[in-house]
Amino acid sequence: MSTVSSTSPKTVSEALNAARTSVAVFDVSDRTQIEITGADRVRFLHSFTSNDIKGLKPGQGCEALVTNLKGKVAAHVFVFCGEKSLWLDGAPGQQEAIIGHLGKFVLIDDVQLILRSDERGELFVTGPLAAQLLQLDQGTVIGTTIQRDTESLSIHIRRVDLLGPPGFLLSVPRQQIEVVKLSLCGLGVAEGTRELFEYLRIDAGYPLYGVDITDDYLAQEVARTKQCVSFNKGCYLGQETIARLDALGHTNRELRRLRFESSVVPVQGTVIYDQAGAAEVGVITSAAIEMKGDMSQASNSVIALGVVKRPSCHPETPVCLLLNGQKISGLVR
Repeated sequence: MSTVSSTSPKTVSEALNAARTSVAVFDVSDRTQIEITGADRVRFLHSFTSNDIKGLKPGQGCEALVTNLKGKVAAHVFVFCGEKSLWLDGAPGQQEAIIGHLGKFVLIDDVQLILRSDERGELFVTGPLAAQLLQLDQGTVIGTTIQRDTESLSIHIRRVDLLGPPGFLLSVPRQQIEVVKLSLCGLGVAEGTRELFEYLRIDAGYPLYGVDITDDYLAQEVARTKQCVSFNKGCYLGQETIARLDALGHTNRELRRLRFESSVVPVQGTVIYDQAGAAEVGVITSAAIEMKGDMSQASNSVIALGVVKRPSCHPETPVCLLLNGQKISGLVR
C-alpha cells in the first residue's frame, strides 16, 4: 500500500487515536473480491481450502488458506456464505492467482468464479465503536456477513478484525465509494491513510499475502492455524502435509511480530540475527516506524513482522539487525 505523505501529523494522530478509542475508516478498495456461484460451489471450495466451508450457513464466514498439493499457501482469504453464492475477500493482487489456481480444478463442476474487484470497492471501518456506528449488535461475531440493500445502494458488511479492534469491511459499488466515505466522515468518523493502515496491520500481527505470506510457506508457518485451519473437515488439497505437520507438533519457522530500537525501517528481506549478531534466525517481511499518540515527535522504534526460526519464536526472545554497520537490538513480541 502506498504512503499518503501530504497528510499532516495532526490528522494522522487523530485517525490513530480514533482507530484505537472510537472509530476510523480506511479506503481499501484494492482488495480482492471474488464471487463463486453454481450448485457445486460449497463442495468445490471445501475441497481446496483449509477451513470448514461446508459448515457455513448463510450470513456466516471464516478465514481460510487456499493450499496447493504440497500444503503450501496459494492464497489467504475470508470466505463469506450468502444464500446463492460464496464470496472470497483477500489482500490486493490475489485475484489472478486465486482464479488461476481454482480454475484448473473446475472440470464438470457447476461452479463459476466471478471477479468482482473491478465493480466493487471496499471501506474498512474499525474501532471499539464500529458496530455501534453501523447499527450492528455488539455481539456480531467475526465472519458475520450482512447485506443491506436500498433502491440506490447495495452494501455487504463483513466482520473481520484486521487491525485488532472490531472491524467491518464494507463492499460497495465503486461509483458510490466516495459517497459512502463522505457520509461516514460527515458523522465524525476519522479517515485514516494507507500508511496508518499498514502500521496498524503490522502492529496487530495481521499478515499480508504476497508480502508476509507467499507460496513458499506451509500453512502452519503463517501462524494463523487457529483462525484458518480445521483438522476435522476431511480431505482437501494439501491436507496430508498439514495433518502430518500437526502430528509432529511444531514448525521449523513461523511468522512473528518484532520491535527494534531504531528509527531506520528495515526493508523486506533484511536478515534477523540472534542477540549476539552471530547466527541468522529469520528475515523481515514488513516493517514500519512505531506511531504513537503525538505524531509531532520522532519515533525511535520500529515494529515489524518476520519469519523466525523455531528456537527464536518465543516472546521476549532477544534478536538484532545489522544495518549500516550497526547492531540494532530488538525483541520478538
